[in-house]
Amino acid sequence: MKNRKGYVMAGMIFSSAFLLAACGGDGAETSSVATSGGNTAAGNAEVNKEGFPIVDEPIEMTMIAPGTGMAEWEDMPTLTEYAKKTNINFEYTTPPLSDFSTRFNLTFASGELPDVIYAPGSDVLTPALEVDYGSQGLLVPLNDLIEEYGPNISKVLEEKPEIRQSITSTDGNIYTLPRINGGATSTWIRGPVWINGEWMEALGIEDVPKTTDELYDMLVRFKNEDPNGNGQADEIPLTDVKMDSTRPWLLSAFGIKEWGIEEHDGEVRYAPMTENYRGYLEFMHKLYEEGLLDKEVFSQADEQKKAKGENDKLGMFPDWFSFFTTGQTEEEAIINPMMGPMTSEYSEEAIFPMSTGIQRGAFAITKENPNPAAAMRWVDYFYSKEGHDYLNRGPAGYLWEWVDEEGGERQFREDLEATNREEYRGQITPDYGIVTPVNTDHELDPIGDEGISDFEIFLQEESDAKVNKYGEVAYPLVYLTPEEQEVVSGVEVDLQTYVRNSEAQFITGQLELNDENWEEYVSTIEKIGVEDYVEVYQSAYDRWLESAE
Repeated sequence: MKNRKGYVMAGMIFSSAFLLAACGGDGAETSSVATSGGNTAAGNAEVNKEGFPIVDEPIEMTMIAPGTGMAEWEDMPTLTEYAKKTNINFEYTTPPLSDFSTRFNLTFASGELPDVIYAPGSDVLTPALEVDYGSQGLLVPLNDLIEEYGPNISKVLEEKPEIRQSITSTDGNIYTLPRINGGATSTWIRGPVWINGEWMEALGIEDVPKTTDELYDMLVRFKNEDPNGNGQADEIPLTDVKMDSTRPWLLSAFGIKEWGIEEHDGEVRYAPMTENYRGYLEFMHKLYEEGLLDKEVFSQADEQKKAKGENDKLGMFPDWFSFFTTGQTEEEAIINPMMGPMTSEYSEEAIFPMSTGIQRGAFAITKENPNPAAAMRWVDYFYSKEGHDYLNRGPAGYLWEWVDEEGGERQFREDLEATNREEYRGQITPDYGIVTPVNTDHELDPIGDEGISDFEIFLQEESDAKVNKYGEVAYPLVYLTPEEQEVVSGVEVDLQTYVRNSEAQFITGQLELNDENWEEYVSTIEKIGVEDYVEVYQSAYDRWLESAE
């Protein structure tokens, strides 16, 4: 792994679940129409409950969505062909992803709402806004529409009632549809921490650490025994950018699943004020003080971290896939194991934080939509296996083509006008780096000799052995009442800011982690209002449990 350079994603079609975490995009704002000819503006069009077209006469709707930065939406074959298939044409407004939140908020402030909101994600259309806009009648309750016009969504909610729990607001209504993630990475809360497998081999380390003591010992060896073999003491045993990616995985060794609100033995607590968290801070300060944690951890950018990885200076590092940092090929990166769950004197149970695999805020219908039933049928298709395949890979003749349509045999096209298939895929479908409404919990049929790569097998095995076997969801997806949201809004930012700043001070030694300073730290958290904050989330958690009965 000497002087590594960037790799090319040649030949591999990455899942859109990966892209949500690893990709973003900026695109010029557009306002245009994908047409199938002869639009009608009539509301309450008669909707066919099965098959295509969805409506017999073409209708038009308006949509706002975050631009993916790869192509204009009216030019994307996945959308233009689907317009012909459904008889539903959209006028798209797609501000760049970086500006989408501002444009979204201005849209609601102006009162000039689109018919459909596509892929805003819960960072923009937050659970609080769902409840607020729903109570004002700006968003249409989807419950009855799902039951009557959403057979694929209904099937998912019946098979996985926890999804219904997670998307039902405090008034009993569903205002947005989710993205449902499947596959090897669907349970990851973020990119894992990877260990340099070549360094492990060079030092004869056969297994990943099972305890924090074993982790410490391995990092000491990384620092002192020249595992990259260049004769220089330039190894950085552990790095991150502001601890944001490494923190959740290391916290689990101290019995903590979330850097904030979490469920613990049936009760809700604020983890950053527990003795377990103090133990984490003490351990991380020890690593920092002894040069085992990158001195630039709180100051560097991601580009600096990657440069260190490409020059074979990193022993442990977080990223979605290890080769994103190291510059290796997929095949070479199989040597790098994922850090597994560890125990410590604070926690004898090996646990790992786990994602629900559910992303809220993927699709909503506004009160301005004259044909909400047609909109529901339009989006419901993407919750089927066929619809997932269509949204992810596009229609025939673009990314892929038929070899034998009757026999269902397909092959990838070789004459693509793009650097690689993934770049081309981003040009033909909106399912690229945004929270699209789709159920990806299907094993898609392979195209040609696509099959499952060795790297994908490696990911699944690592996930099963480390995340899925020991994983626990820290806290479920809940909705707060307006009154509860007011309490949270009054303290959450102050809590997060204070805890984040204190973490950096304690780890770097700027603030000594003695009893006096710890007690002052906890006291400050209490003064900010953590008791009411925890009480709100305890009430929401209790409601969530009751909804499962």
